[in-house]
Amino acid sequence: MKALALLAPPTGAFIAVYIAALVALFVSAFWLVNPFTGIVHTWSLDNFRELWHGGTYHTVALRTIGIAAAVTVTDAVIAFPFAYFMARVAGRKTRAALFVLVLLPLWASYLARVYAWRLILNSDGLLNWTLHKLGLPSAGLAYTNTAVWIVFSYIWLPFMVLPVYAALERIPHSYIEASRDLGAKNARTLRSVILPLALPGVVAGSIFTFSLTLGDYITPLLVGGASSQFIGNVVYDSVLGGGNLPFGAAYAVVPLVIMGIYLVIARRLGAFEAL
Repeated sequence: MKALALLAPPTGAFIAVYIAALVALFVSAFWLVNPFTGIVHTWSLDNFRELWHGGTYHTVALRTIGIAAAVTVTDAVIAFPFAYFMARVAGRKTRAALFVLVLLPLWASYLARVYAWRLILNSDGLLNWTLHKLGLPSAGLAYTNTAVWIVFSYIWLPFMVLPVYAALERIPHSYIEASRDLGAKNARTLRSVILPLALPGVVAGSIFTFSLTLGDYITPLLVGGASSQFIGNVVYDSVLGGGNLPFGAAYAVVPLVIMGIYLVIARRLGAFEAL
C-alpha cells in the first residue's frame, strides 16, 4: 500500500499529461482541415495517404533517420575509447576531471552551443579562416547536411559517454584476467569479452542520441540548408506555418513509430538494464 501510494501521483501525472497528449496527437491525425471553417472533426485517412504517396515526405523522413543513425554511430565510435579510458585506465582525479569535461557542455545553453558551431562552420568562420591561413581551400560545410551531422554529434556525445562508461565500469576485472590467462591478446579480449558486455551501454546511449536527433528541428533550421529539413521542421511548418494541425500530427506519428520499434530492439539487447 505504501508503494502504491508513492507511485500513484507520478503515474497519474504521467498518464494525464504525457500519455493523454500522445493520444490527442494520434486522434487529431485522423481529422481534416477545411480552408473556410478550420479543423473538421471527421475521421479520415487522407493525411496518412498524403504521407504515403508524397515523395518529398519520404525524402525528409529518410534524411532524418539517416542522420540520426550517423550521429549515433559517430558518437558510439568516439565515446567508447573515451569511456574505456575513464572506466579502466584513468585514476580517481583524472576520472573526475574527465567527468567535468564531459558534463561541462551540458551546463551551457543548447542554442549557445549551436550558434558557436555556426560561427565555426560559416563561410567566413573559424574553420575556413584556419584553412585559408594554411593555404587550403574552404571546407564548404556551411548550411549542409554534413554540418547538421557534426553539430548533432557534438551536442549529444555526453549522452553516449555516460551509459557506455557505466557499462564498462561494471565489467569485473577478473573477466579480463581470465581472458588473458587463456591466451587471448588485447584485441581478442576486446572483441570477445569487453564489447559484448559493453553493448547494452552502447545501445542505451544510442536511445538518447537517436531519439534526440530524430525529434530535433532547431539544429537543422540554424546550421542546415534548404535541403536539411527534418521531420520536426515539416511538423512545425504544418502546424504554425500552414495551420494544418491534423497533417502535422500525422507526420509526428512517424518518429513515434520508429522509436517504438527502436525501443523494442534496444530492450532485447539489454539496453534498459544499462540505463
